[in-house]
Amino acid sequence: MKSLKNSVRLVGRLGNAPELKVFNEKSKVARFNLATNEYFTSQNGDRSKITQWHSMVAWGSMADFVTKNLNKGEEVMLEGKLTYREFTDKNQIKRFVTEIVIENLQKLSYENAAA
Repeated sequence: MKSLKNSVRLVGRLGNAPELKVFNEKSKVARFNLATNEYFTSQNGDRSKITQWHSMVAWGSMADFVTKNLNKGEEVMLEGKLTYREFTDKNQIKRFVTEIVIENLQKLSYENAAA
């Protein structure tokens, strides 16, 4: 880990397969959503779950890796940094986006894994 400043660590499941976009032969970006779940028991004993959704971004060789190796529903552990950006949509409305840029990633679920 490079620094604790602007550092995010998450364990969650992919909400969709990563989508790769190539700007030119050298610039690639992959995007997907990651779901993290938090479980708690209410005062009356009911077990509940809260799901948070996170927008993930991978650049360069990490974009290639996630596109080739990750699928919807798979569990991953990752480390990255928070980024913020804004843009104006086609209706001229200013939009704000918070994303996590992936720096390290480990796949936790494997297909056909031995039980």
